[in-house]
Amino acid sequence: MSQWLDEHRDLLGLVARDLCRDDVKATGRQGLPAEAVLRCALLKQYRQLSYQELAFHLEDSASFRAFARLPWSWSPQKSVLQKTISAIRPETWEQVNRTLLSGARQAKLEDGAVVRLDSTVTSALMHEPSDSSLLWDAVRVMVRFLKRADSLVGGAGSSWRDHCRAAKKRARKIQFTRGRPNRVQLYRELIAITRATLAYLKQASERLAMASTPLIALWQAHAARQSR
Repeated sequence: MSQWLDEHRDLLGLVARDLCRDDVKATGRQGLPAEAVLRCALLKQYRQLSYQELAFHLEDSASFRAFARLPWSWSPQKSVLQKTISAIRPETWEQVNRTLLSGARQAKLEDGAVVRLDSTVTSALMHEPSDSSLLWDAVRVMVRFLKRADSLVGGAGSSWRDHCRAAKKRARKIQFTRGRPNRVQLYRELIAITRATLAYLKQASERLAMASTPLIALWQAHAARQSR
């Protein structure tokens, strides 16, 4: 890695431009060199470290310091590392990746046809997407659309039933019922409720289409009169 970086010194110019922001004055203590920032960023990504862990290893490990090429007796804090590394723009990282891939193609190590992405799992306020909960959510959302359709056409010719409570009841029972044979009948009932609500929604869409046709014709006639 260190040898490859030495062979592509032009990347340091891109990092240096990212670090030279307009709001930073050329006074005060000297900051980290662009080469050290880029190498610290690569260490952080390669070892999957936090900024606090990276600061610890840069102070504790001689090999880390040698690779990062930190100035003598410098031990950057996590706040400095975070501020400088995060200043590298996505466009710069894209150029680093393109340069790396170009070299890998020339060395016949990688053609870049397949890309693997690593993602970080974080907690979120959402329930487990089970089949029963997804069906219940579908019924709930379709009922919301049905109510909105009634408000648009004034409820004329609408004949549908709100099955939200029934769908929720079946979904809850499925969640707390043990054994697949005991859940089969509940799933059949929940699927039937979902299909019935979907049929209501298709009827509502047809009513909306019929109700909008006279309005469209009226608007077209009005536009024709205005053009004359």
